[in-house]
Amino acid sequence: MNIAYWILAGLLALFYLYSGTLKVLRGRDELRPMMAWVDRVPLTVLRALGTVEILGATGLILPPLTGIAPSLSAAAAVGFVLLQMGAIAVHLTGEDRRITLNLGLAATAAVTVWLATRL
Repeated sequence: MNIAYWILAGLLALFYLYSGTLKVLRGRDELRPMMAWVDRVPLTVLRALGTVEILGATGLILPPLTGIAPSLSAAAAVGFVLLQMGAIAVHLTGEDRRITLNLGLAATAAVTVWLATRL
């Protein structure tokens, strides 16, 4: 279980660290080809979302790695499940109906929640 947690948490952390960094550093024009929904949210919300993703990625890795408040890793994974539920809603209410990645990320985060409670 421990190895499975580290594999899934590591993959999620890498994805969200990359995605969050893009949202924090890049402008709408650079994000639009990969994220069609960026014009539907204010820039401050986009930056805040990126910051939350970076913090969540950190929350998946640091608590179990250091042994300090390891339950925070489960909380971070729950946050990613909720984030993806919101992302699915945003995609379905707009023109972009591609939610396969969001469903996969939500499922991976849900399994990570389960694994984090068994660390």
